Amino acid sequence: MENQANSKNIILTYGVYLGLIGVIVHLILFAAGSLLEYQWINSLISFAAMIALIIIGIKKFREANGGFISWGEGVKIGLGITMISAVIALVYTLLFMTYIDPTFQQRAIEVQEQAWLDAGMTEEQVDNATAMAQKFQTPGILSAIILATSAFFGFIISAITAAIMKKNEEETY
Repeated sequence: MENQANSKNIILTYGVYLGLIGVIVHLILFAAGSLLEYQWINSLISFAAMIALIIIGIKKFREANGGFISWGEGVKIGLGITMISAVIALVYTLLFMTYIDPTFQQRAIEVQEQAWLDAGMTEEQVDNATAMAQKFQTPGILSAIILATSAFFGFIISAITAAIMKKNEEETY
């Protein structure tokens, strides 16, 4: 395959699209005052967009590459798209927590504390759970969680999509 298509533009384009979708949905829910109640909507839309844009990105590369793509190329493209969007989400999350709504994390913890109390946990259990949860809210830990989660789901979706779409030149002869 000496005339192989360039995957960088596809990765960058669809990665930016995916990152922007997540940011826009998050901002819409924030502006509507519904972010704490409907965070699951943000997660659902972002996950559906991840699936769709990885599939589209891998398909576009295969079309640009004369109808051929290896499993490894498909995984590389899917993970690339995912990690570009993860970096955008990470930067946005840090900006959101620092400048846009610095009180969001505290309000989210208060909502979670109430849910734990409603579920029958004691005050001491809630205090212990809250202390543990706050350890995971530091920028470093939060960044690692965003990147690791994106890489995990990106790999799974990319691997399945690449396995389905894979077509090598050797297979056609």
